Amino acid sequence: MSSVELVVGRIGKPHGIRGEVTVEVRTDDPDTRFKVGSVLAVKPAKGKTSEYEQLTVRSKRWHQGVLLLCFAEFADRNVAETARGLLLVVDVAGDDLGDEPDAFYEHQLVGLEVRNLDGEVIGKVTGLQTGTAQDLLQVKASDGRPALVPFVAALVPSVDVRGGFVVVADRPGLVSDFLPEDDDAAAAADED
Repeated sequence: MSSVELVVGRIGKPHGIRGEVTVEVRTDDPDTRFKVGSVLAVKPAKGKTSEYEQLTVRSKRWHQGVLLLCFAEFADRNVAETARGLLLVVDVAGDDLGDEPDAFYEHQLVGLEVRNLDGEVIGKVTGLQTGTAQDLLQVKASDGRPALVPFVAALVPSVDVRGGFVVVADRPGLVSDFLPEDDDAAAAADED
């Protein structure tokens, strides 16, 4: 049985003087992932290093919609400041990833072909940008341009991880480039 490394959060700025930090939540179950006593692996952001390999949750609370955690390893604000940007990671057995038909992890999406409604390949998924209102698929269009596609059913009606593709209800400017205007149509519009 293989395991998968999942990023469940990113440490933000310190909050107060006792070592609390804000956490950008990247899991749909923060109450379970960040319960007091949980030990989370730490992964530094690209190009950074960390003195921590793991952190133990000492306290957890929500403040104005923001998750605040205090780790046993953080004695005060100065120590907490050194952890800014660290990714909080858990290992999950491949079998524990769930069978929800509309729930996907970033590692499942990265590398999938992006096809339009006609089945034509228009790009490739390069990442997933999590947001509070909705997630965004990061796409590299066939012409090399980067694109962000709101990961909602109206724009991404189908995800076939086993088939290796996602379907995007593409519109000019979303993934495909804007169509050049027809010179005759533009000239006619100017005459009106």
